[in-house]
Amino acid sequence: MSRLHGTKDFWIGALRAEGPAFAAAVAEAPPETPVLSCPGWTVADLTLHLAAIYRWVRSFAGAGAASRPPGRPERIEPEAGVAPLRLWQQEYDQLMALFDALDPEAPAWNWAPQPKKAGFWPRRMAHETAVHRWDAQLAIAAGEPVEAKLAADGVSEVLDTWLPAGRRRTAGQWHGVVQLSAVDAAQQWFLRLRGEGVALLDTATIFDHDDHHARAQVSGTASDLLLALWGRVSFDTLDVAGDPTLLEGLRVG
Repeated sequence: MSRLHGTKDFWIGALRAEGPAFAAAVAEAPPETPVLSCPGWTVADLTLHLAAIYRWVRSFAGAGAASRPPGRPERIEPEAGVAPLRLWQQEYDQLMALFDALDPEAPAWNWAPQPKKAGFWPRRMAHETAVHRWDAQLAIAAGEPVEAKLAADGVSEVLDTWLPAGRRRTAGQWHGVVQLSAVDAAQQWFLRLRGEGVALLDTATIFDHDDHHARAQVSGTASDLLLALWGRVSFDTLDVAGDPTLLEGLRVG
């Protein structure tokens, strides 16, 4: 079943590891270096994108209100003479200061069908940063895996947040149960696809009607599962059995 590893401290700890790793990769690459996992983007684009998301989240996550913020993340440009990485570092430092003081139970808007609480955002930013850290490292031919517990929670986030919010990469109709197994995290997930809808199941409910057998099974490391769900690696790189066409209904981003 799906188990959240996360608490505010867990996600902030992940950000404290993933943020500097992202910065180190960016510092090693010329700004115009292509980001192969984000076609059309350079390392500078990736850096400014993440900085913009941090700034956008800071604009409302600590305001103590659940109302929808105006606007969306927009690319920000550094002032003359300021490198993209320096701007990113400023935004990262301010985001971490906000999160350190944040009450995760305080009201805060989010775009998911979940309680509108501030704790949503440290989790979201931890995974946003981890995946983009992998992107940045791939640009310098590195690409270290996402730590297993963080990656397992990232898989859960895709299944309990992104897919129920309708944020699939491709629109379509899929029907059947998919089983995902993270071999290095002793964790598995069952997801029933219902056309455009989804239902994340636990082991106590997967036998609630006759069509309970998983039509597709995928196993691999938690990091590879997460990266496949985000379209960074192909599901073909994992151990797949059953109907692989269902897996396109799990991709987000």
